[in-house]
Amino acid sequence: MSAFETLGLNWPSFIWHLINFGVLFFVLWRFLFPPVLKMLDDRQARIRESMERAEALRDESARAAEAVKAQLDEARREGQNIINNANQIAERIRTERTQQAQAEYETILKRAQEDAAREREQAFAELRQQVADLAVMAAERIIHRQLDPATQRQLVNEFLAEAGDGRSR
Repeated sequence: MSAFETLGLNWPSFIWHLINFGVLFFVLWRFLFPPVLKMLDDRQARIRESMERAEALRDESARAAEAVKAQLDEARREGQNIINNANQIAERIRTERTQQAQAEYETILKRAQEDAAREREQAFAELRQQVADLAVMAAERIIHRQLDPATQRQLVNEFLAEAGDGRSR
């Protein structure tokens, strides 16, 4: 036993320390380790749940981003369709306005031609009346007497008939 004594080991003290260590280990194992292990397990479970929630949120945000992208694509397509429809409507309106303007132009031109023809006929009628009056005045001078209205009409009709024959030749 001298080797233990040279090292400074005392058997009764060593055994006593060994028993104290055993009692301490038992007390720790029985009362301290279970709550600490439970706390560590709970913390590990919370961390695992947090990681799973983070993964789920990441997946959900990826799905939401895809949904937003799909909605943006749909909105772009709808916008392009609206623009195309507006262009078609504008072209149709321009075509209709052009057709209306052409129709109005033709109506105005036709009306102007009719007015010109009517004015020309009126001018010819006035000219015939003046020529007839001149013819009657000339005839009165030649005959030196006044003609009654019936004779005047007959002379005018004969003059116009001769003038009409002369114009058509």
